[in-house]
Amino acid sequence: MAKHQRDHRPLTYSSEAGINYADDDLLPQEPDLVFEAELLRNPKLPSLWSRYLDARKDAPAKRRYIIFERAVNALPGSYKLWHAYLEERYQAARLLRITDAAHVALNNTFERALVTMHKMPKIWELYLNFLVEQQDVTSVRQTSDRALASLPVTQHDRIWTIYLGFIRQNGVPVDTARRVYRRYLKFEPGHAEEYVEFLKARGRWDEVAERLAKIVNDETFQSLAGKSKHEMWLELCEIVATHPEEVDCLDVDSMIRGGIRKFTDEVGRLWTCLADFYIRRGLFEKARDVYEEGLATVITVRDFSLIFDAYTQFEESVLSAKMESAAGGALDDDAEKDGSHCGSDFLLTDSGDDLDLRLARLEFLMSRRPELLSSVMLRQNPHNVHEWRKRIALFEDDPARQVLTFTEAVTSVDPSKAIGKPHALWVDFAKFYEIHGDVENSRVVFEKAVRVPYSAVDDLATVWCEWGELELRQQNFGGALSLMRRATTEPPRSPGLQQTNSELLPVQGRVFKSLKLWTFYCDLEESLGSLDSAQAVYNRMIDLRIASPQIILNFALLLQENKLFEESYKVYERGISLFKFPHCREIWQAYLKDFVSRFGSKKLERARDLFEHCIAAVPSKESKPFFLEYVRLEEEHGLARRAMDIYERACEKVPNDEKLDLYELYASRAMDSFGMGKVRNIYEAAIGQNLPDGVTKVLCTRYARLERKLGEVDRARGLYIHASQFANPQQESEFWEEWNQFEIRHGNEDTFREMLRIKRSVSASFSQMHFNMATVELPSRAGNSDSGNLQPPVNPRRQESEALEESMAELERGGLSDKIEGFVKARTEGGGGVAVGVVSSIEDPDEIDIGDEEVEEDGNAGEGIDVEQTLLPESLFSRDREVGARDKNAGALDRFKRQKL
Repeated sequence: MAKHQRDHRPLTYSSEAGINYADDDLLPQEPDLVFEAELLRNPKLPSLWSRYLDARKDAPAKRRYIIFERAVNALPGSYKLWHAYLEERYQAARLLRITDAAHVALNNTFERALVTMHKMPKIWELYLNFLVEQQDVTSVRQTSDRALASLPVTQHDRIWTIYLGFIRQNGVPVDTARRVYRRYLKFEPGHAEEYVEFLKARGRWDEVAERLAKIVNDETFQSLAGKSKHEMWLELCEIVATHPEEVDCLDVDSMIRGGIRKFTDEVGRLWTCLADFYIRRGLFEKARDVYEEGLATVITVRDFSLIFDAYTQFEESVLSAKMESAAGGALDDDAEKDGSHCGSDFLLTDSGDDLDLRLARLEFLMSRRPELLSSVMLRQNPHNVHEWRKRIALFEDDPARQVLTFTEAVTSVDPSKAIGKPHALWVDFAKFYEIHGDVENSRVVFEKAVRVPYSAVDDLATVWCEWGELELRQQNFGGALSLMRRATTEPPRSPGLQQTNSELLPVQGRVFKSLKLWTFYCDLEESLGSLDSAQAVYNRMIDLRIASPQIILNFALLLQENKLFEESYKVYERGISLFKFPHCREIWQAYLKDFVSRFGSKKLERARDLFEHCIAAVPSKESKPFFLEYVRLEEEHGLARRAMDIYERACEKVPNDEKLDLYELYASRAMDSFGMGKVRNIYEAAIGQNLPDGVTKVLCTRYARLERKLGEVDRARGLYIHASQFANPQQESEFWEEWNQFEIRHGNEDTFREMLRIKRSVSASFSQMHFNMATVELPSRAGNSDSGNLQPPVNPRRQESEALEESMAELERGGLSDKIEGFVKARTEGGGGVAVGVVSSIEDPDEIDIGDEEVEEDGNAGEGIDVEQTLLPESLFSRDREVGARDKNAGALDRFKRQKL
């Protein structure tokens, strides 16, 4: 009963909600009576209060606030009613000024709500957002702390989002924000980069460097921004170099040097950061030392360019500043031109004018750039011979520096790792002493050079040859010969090493077989020694099996110059036994040429033996020149019949692509020596061989021309007929044009028709061959088609064949009816009307029998086959007889086509 009276006491003014309950407009109206009656019966029902509020959504705000106050007083633990009430009050209050009393009233309402709603994060978020809009730092900080203390840890991120967003605003004290951020980093250590960015925005560079150093040193840290440790380290270096006066918590020099040792891909950038750190602190000499150290340690051209450009820019800026200060102080110096100063007060009157010194320092730095760059390249690879030679060329005007560089180069380069030719450094070193007139030191350098373990024998041989050329230039011919004897002497080996692989021996144990060394030795012996010593050197080379074909030729030439011809022939024989084709080709050519030119027909049988030996050894693709030389020998000094035999053997051995020219030469020589009979035998034998189609066609054509010149028209026609099977009319138009002209000049109507028939059959055979190849896939295409009406594929070659047949038919019908110039009627001259188609019974003994065997085989092909025969009705042939009578005068092609229809 007491509660009932307390809930329905007379309306008065509520100071907490800021509502005057005495206002008559706020009293319940007629529509509210239904809900009021229900509330009297059941005031603890949240849904009833919600329906009441929904029904009065259009009521004045104060009226709704009264209903909300009554609802939350009746149900203080209803989150739904409190949230709706606070949200409505919040939306209304945020439109007012911050100084309005409604903000204080709403803050009190939030505090009352949090008495029971302190576990609800939405209420805390709404309250904090309202306080952030009021810009009350203390209230926001205290309320955020209370929220974090009230809510579980899993919901703290919702509060921290609002809290951090507020402290990042400009009006918040930096110390307060730093303390809040430090608390947040204990909750989320991975968000340290956010704190670093905040400190950068506030200019706290000392703490920025400290935090970045901790992040870089923490191996477990994972950047949320996707930055690597390398990027964060570079960022730290830039910060400490840019703000040296504000960073006191770190040893910048040690830190950057540690980064230089750790991050080798950004060495140049880190060196410039360290130098920039000292420049900003005013320590210019220390900065120069850093630049010089960086230039002396970097190993890439990119890092060198970064450091050198920064160094040059630093020197230019210092020089410019000095020039500006000197220009400003020039007026003060004009007043002291009386010259009364003496040397005793120098320290008092010295103004520190070192402009010339700074300018000379800049010029010296620019002049050192090639040398410094060369040092960088050599630090990359100290075994690069090309870079050492470039570096030596830089000190061309300073012999002392060149000697030091040469010495450093030959001691640094390892021949097994060298890029280039390491022996070139030793040779250049020795020549350097020779150019400056110090031959003794040059010999000392060569003496050391021949003991270097080179990776290739040719390198050591080159050093020996250069040493020998040095002695020749010094007119020490005896010393040069003794030097070559020393170089070519085989070093003694222990008995246990006789079977060892020669590749495992050092180059000093293999150089005695160097062809370059022996060649140079031979030249010296020929020029300075005697014939016997030169022969001994050549024989030693042959015994060591290091002689090349050119060495054999040189040895033989040397003997021939000294009239030792038989000895030279022995040398040729030794060379032939050492080498096979194609290496001994030049030896054979020189041997045969020298022997034939010297003896001619005097020793013909020996020359023939040499040629036979050569032809037996030479491969077919290189045999043609030797056969022609053999033929020339027989033509000039021997027998013509042997020459013909050699031609015949040559035609059998040479490759197919050379046979045509050889047969032409064979035929021409046979015509000059033995006449037409021998030539016919040659052509018949050639045509009967299994030669390529193109070669056979050309041979037949040439044979036919020859027969035509001799008046043997029938033999020429037979050759054309035989060659026609190898000539495609669509490609070999020249052959068919030649046959056509032949028939016009020497043939008649029947022979011309036969030529056209053969041409059609050959064209059809070539077209049919291509057609069969093109229609191999026709069954598979037909199987894949889903249409019942299949059309045969159109073959372009078949269309061309049909067009050719039509043209031939037109030629038969119309062209032959007219008189063609050059045609002879179908009779023989003086024969009295004998038909050309009748074959004469008189046989020509030289006539070529072509194609008879094939006809006989075709004719006997069906003798052994039993075919069942059936009589057909007479009516089937009645129409054919009529057509045959009507087309009696038609051509064969027209009759064939009509039979197909």
